[in-house]
Amino acid sequence: MRLLFAGLAVFVIATCVLQLEQDRAGLTIAPLDGTGSTPATLYLRDGGGAAPVVVVAHGFAGSRQLMESYALTLAQAGYVVASFDFKGHGRNPVPMSGDVNSIDGTTRLLMEETARVARAALDHPRADGRLAYLGHSMASDVVIRQALESPPADAVVAVSMFSQAVSPTEPRNLLAIAGAWETRLAQEALRTLRLTDPDAALGQTTGDPAAGTGRRAVVAPHVEHVGVLYSATAQREARDWLDAAFMRATDSPVPQRGGWIAFLLVATVALGWPLARSLPQSTPPKAVMGRRAFWAAVILPALATPLVLAPFELSFLPVLVADYLAVHLGVYGLLTLGFCWRSGLVRGQFPARAFWIAGAVALFGIALFGGVLDRYVASFVPHAGRVPVIAGLALGAVPFMLGDALLCEGGRAALWRVLAARIAFLASLALAVALDFEGLFFLVIIMPVIVLFFLLFGTMGGWVGRRTRLPAAAGIGLGLVLAWSLGVSFPMFQAV
Repeated sequence: MRLLFAGLAVFVIATCVLQLEQDRAGLTIAPLDGTGSTPATLYLRDGGGAAPVVVVAHGFAGSRQLMESYALTLAQAGYVVASFDFKGHGRNPVPMSGDVNSIDGTTRLLMEETARVARAALDHPRADGRLAYLGHSMASDVVIRQALESPPADAVVAVSMFSQAVSPTEPRNLLAIAGAWETRLAQEALRTLRLTDPDAALGQTTGDPAAGTGRRAVVAPHVEHVGVLYSATAQREARDWLDAAFMRATDSPVPQRGGWIAFLLVATVALGWPLARSLPQSTPPKAVMGRRAFWAAVILPALATPLVLAPFELSFLPVLVADYLAVHLGVYGLLTLGFCWRSGLVRGQFPARAFWIAGAVALFGIALFGGVLDRYVASFVPHAGRVPVIAGLALGAVPFMLGDALLCEGGRAALWRVLAARIAFLASLALAVALDFEGLFFLVIIMPVIVLFFLLFGTMGGWVGRRTRLPAAAGIGLGLVLAWSLGVSFPMFQAV
């Protein structure tokens, strides 16, 4: 049964990888030179002629990989496509800086970086001198503002847009795309469309794209802020809009990557089950935490940690709110471990084999699952500057996940206990944000990463804990995976 399941998982993984790689067929994908320290990738259709340049920019906490569906769609349509990592994101070794609350601060620096990539792409022999921008979320404002400056852009595609720089006439040929489940941004897209025609409706084009006066706002069905990046509707609208602006006609295929990526991630997680079943078993622990002790171990750390840390300003890591999160995780984990120790859950959890099992869990999560993420979803391989960040986060993440694994008995606890433990931690982070909204607001953006971690890696940790009867092994391994995941997700920031 175990081998059959493993074979099925490997078959699904291979099928998904082959399909996703097929989307790159006929393209030359290589580093773009001339961008300074900014990592950038150039996408060119083999055998194509001169064509307009499209610069693709990701949103906050994103990377080039997250925007690849658009890059592939436009490159297959014959455009010269350049995608890059903003400062502080992905593989970019230079941290973000400047005043995030000022247009002339961080936004100006990101605009300059976008312009540098555009100039490098325009210098390519295949570029015909015309330029368009496509930006998501944070980058929508950046590319709209940069489109008004040098080098000027002939068209802009703003995905999940918010920008105060849009006027009835600028930028030229603006397409606003929003996901149907991001209601406020869909309303913002409609608002910008109605600057030119108060009676315009979603899905309607105003002005003349050939003359540079085109405006259009569309909603991609059944998707939200991230799903809109994989929407076939959104990709097709972007391609057709640029074709109209540059008076081109293409009917190239639109990659259907979202579903294949989802199947690939699920199959990779599923592969963890037969691998976990191959681990050695141990004698089940005898200690069980009583209900009153359990609720104390859940509630007290969740309340005490943000209250204890509230008076302190923590700034020792060059990443937004990562230093606070590292300490929050560590304090929370140590308090939880104290309750687990009193209940006898720690006894017998650290034989020698627990540490190589923890290493195997970390290797699976970082190398195998992380490799899939890095190739098809988002940057997961850190540059040298992120190594100290990952190490700092590990000092907090390992005690936290160790305490969580013991509290949840390595996946053997009742489901309500597991849910209570995870919800209490998220509530603790929410309380921390409420106590210092301005300083810790970016924790709100990181919370979905933690929820996804609990769903995926928590499931795998449960398989390991139930098989080995060593929750500590799973906890230590997953703590390292959590530290790595957060360390490559947080944008690096240098205060000035």
